[in-house]
Amino acid sequence: MRNIKGDRVLWVVVVILSIFSLLAVYSSTGTLAYKKQGGNTEYYLFKHFVILAFGFFLMWLTHKVKYTYFSRISQLAMIVSLFLLALTLAFGSHINEASRSLTVPVINLTFQSSDFAKLALIMYTARMLSKKQDQIKDFKSAFLPIMWPIIAICALILPENFSTAAMLFATCLVLMFIGRVNMKYILSLIGTGLVTLVILTSIIYFTKPDKGRILTWKNRIENFVNGEKGGEDGYQVEQSKIAIATGGVFGKMPGKSTQRNFLPHPYSDFIFAIIIEEYGLFGGILLVLLYLIILFRGTRIVVKSPGNFGAFLAIGVSFSLVFQAMINMAVAVNLFPVTGQPMPFVSMGGTSIWFTSIAIGVILSVSRELENNPEKQAENGAVPA
Repeated sequence: MRNIKGDRVLWVVVVILSIFSLLAVYSSTGTLAYKKQGGNTEYYLFKHFVILAFGFFLMWLTHKVKYTYFSRISQLAMIVSLFLLALTLAFGSHINEASRSLTVPVINLTFQSSDFAKLALIMYTARMLSKKQDQIKDFKSAFLPIMWPIIAICALILPENFSTAAMLFATCLVLMFIGRVNMKYILSLIGTGLVTLVILTSIIYFTKPDKGRILTWKNRIENFVNGEKGGEDGYQVEQSKIAIATGGVFGKMPGKSTQRNFLPHPYSDFIFAIIIEEYGLFGGILLVLLYLIILFRGTRIVVKSPGNFGAFLAIGVSFSLVFQAMINMAVAVNLFPVTGQPMPFVSMGGTSIWFTSIAIGVILSVSRELENNPEKQAENGAVPA
């Protein structure tokens, strides 16, 4: 335990989430195991355990790095992100008619470049905000240098993964607001984003594509707005609502889900529905509280942080993780169109869990520095924990 530093509450939350993840993935991959692994239901449990274990190693490794180093790392990470996203658009593997991932040669590992780009952009935005605090209200010297990287990364993600681009854009706007960027510039950026969204929606709605990503977006929008049950997305939402309704208050107990046999992706996009079906309303509330604790602990770090970069880094990363979790839950209960966003650290998936682990490691790195330098907290008027 002496080698584990940082926010102890955050460590406990991550352990509880990983237990939820193991139980839910093991329960929801039964049908998949019979289809692809000859009925070996332990295959995905073991695979997921290894992924989680490596995620914990990455988290531990990241939390040992002094958080100020992430400022320099973000510069290189941004360059790599732009290259990887462009490469993914040109040569990426197609998942649901979208080029979302790259396949690493030799080891045949599928790599989600947008997961890397999200973390890189948040770190870089935190760096720029901290460096530009003296002239933060100025348009040319502060707003433009902060804004252009955000637009570049989101524009590269947008064609194949609209939801990720929108979530990342919103997270950066929140960071800019916390970083005291002039409100009229933020509002103008929001207005530009809304106009772009309206134009894209109009193009999607009035065009008649036979296939491709535009057709997928159009079907999702129409199904959500009209409440239609047709198509794969409508079918998934209906099965998800059945799982939630039959779960009741106390659930069917672990491993007793029936909707896992009908939901196409019960171990990733709709894992929240399986958790409620098996653990009931209490299980769902506990999961929501765990993510809110992550946001709360991130906010406490902001209050206590001795420097601007650490504060922006902690709140940006924690908000991003919790925002993605809430979007996943909103899709499961039909409050939001189907997006394909996994639940951080719970849904099955290698790169998603690993980059989530690194992101939590970044938050722990900031909190570890606060533990090592309590005198800096006092200098900044921080309230002791």
